[in-house]
Amino acid sequence: MTAPKRWHARGLGLGLLVLSVALAVLGAAVGSTGLASMASAWGDTISAQIVWDIRLPRSLGAWAAGALLGLGGAIAQGLFRNPLADPYLLGSASGASLGVATAMALFGVTPMASAWAGRLGLTSAAFVGAVGAVVLTLLLARGVQHTIRLLLAGVVVGVVLGAVGSLVLLLSPQTLLAMQTFMLGSTSFVGWGACVLMVVVWLLCTALAWWMAPVLDGLALGEFTARSLGLPLERTRALLVVVLGLATATAVAQTGLIAFVGLAAPHVVRALVRCSQGTLLLLSSAMGGVLLMAADLLARGLVSPLELPVGLLTAVLGGGYLLWLMRRGSPTRFGGAP
Repeated sequence: MTAPKRWHARGLGLGLLVLSVALAVLGAAVGSTGLASMASAWGDTISAQIVWDIRLPRSLGAWAAGALLGLGGAIAQGLFRNPLADPYLLGSASGASLGVATAMALFGVTPMASAWAGRLGLTSAAFVGAVGAVVLTLLLARGVQHTIRLLLAGVVVGVVLGAVGSLVLLLSPQTLLAMQTFMLGSTSFVGWGACVLMVVVWLLCTALAWWMAPVLDGLALGEFTARSLGLPLERTRALLVVVLGLATATAVAQTGLIAFVGLAAPHVVRALVRCSQGTLLLLSSAMGGVLLMAADLLARGLVSPLELPVGLLTAVLGGGYLLWLMRRGSPTRFGGAP
């Protein structure tokens, strides 16, 4: 990597850091009553509690969830050498949906439940469902030796578990309305505990992914080339799948299904800089955090005092961006190997 490219990557990283801080401050300041509520928080106990216990953890949690999804998207696209790969490729989204739908049908809890036990039950159900889907994909693919088999197994598991989740909802129609919050994605229920958990998992997953980034650089040259370089492909693939599953499951368990952030973040980074896989992982993660924080602010402010589902907004904006990129960009920029 030449010095100018490395400089541009550092500049993008610094810009994303500044944007993250600015969006976090803005997210803590903006509410249904506007910016004035931030100023009143200094002298009003209730306003201060709203800022520090609701808005700030929500904004930081949105960044952490977006960072996990952005990291997962970069890993998936590098691992499968497919620009259309996203963090949900191994069936984790369908597994999480099935877990939440089953919990609602059996125990009657909803995403609107204020009880701590109810929220913990839904979060655990989503996490177990997502991890279970990844494990089922690995069993169906008989390991990670064959990338194509793993990819197809993930698609099959996603379709099957999605159908089973739909069947559960049909058999329990009272959960349909409540399930919309999870399916469309929301950061409204992210507190300090969830925020800290996502940050810890993000630090762990980022460190592991950075350590394994040289293997992704080798895979970008082709599997035969990577093997000729003596890279430990099987072991690294298995670890990358674990990291991908853990990052995705943690984000989905806390915020529901948020579309296109994990898919779009690596593409935005590639459109701005050319860099190694290790740098791409870090920048994609930061880009995902910025994208979800910005989407969360838009979801709160576009039709205030009503609030749009943030997952719906990311799907519209992310899909629109990718369509625009396909229309104006060269095939190598959008569809080339990561």
